[in-house]
Amino acid sequence: MTDDEAREKILSAAADLYYSKGYAAVGMDELRAAAGVSLRRLYGQFPSKSDIIKGVLSRAHDSWEQGVTNSVDAAGPEAHDQLIAVFSYLQSWFCADDFRGCAFINAFAELGGTDPEVAALVREHKKTFQQYMAGLVAELGGSELLAAQLAILAEGAQSTAAISGSPVAADQALAAAEVLIAASLRAA
Repeated sequence: MTDDEAREKILSAAADLYYSKGYAAVGMDELRAAAGVSLRRLYGQFPSKSDIIKGVLSRAHDSWEQGVTNSVDAAGPEAHDQLIAVFSYLQSWFCADDFRGCAFINAFAELGGTDPEVAALVREHKKTFQQYMAGLVAELGGSELLAAQLAILAEGAQSTAAISGSPVAADQALAAAEVLIAASLRAA
């Protein structure tokens, strides 16, 4: 197995374990066994658990951006449809059998107060999403306030769906997004 293959196996196993059990609950031995690598190889790729967590969050960021962007791109050229596609993406994500909430919110809840690097990664991820929403709203001719409201709505839906164990929060967020968009455009 090459170093790249080992790294990928470790990150994949870590992502699955951390997402299902939590960051603090997973030890290096459990991760090593799930990845099918030796402890020496694990530490050769990632000198610390913090390095693994940063790698997992980097992958989660890329996956999130790809999922949202693909959904928006598939919605067609209309700015309104693209904004609504963000909430449609949430609907499909919340219905996934392995949905356990936002990996970044989970990481911040567990580690944000004790690991400044994790806190910074989470903040950067959320900032990137807010900027993305601002770009979509600007295309629609909406305000910065609308962009912030829609981003907060999407974030709240993620937390609510994870806590409730129900995807219904996506439907509620989608309906609220429609109301906010319509009211904002009327006021403009």
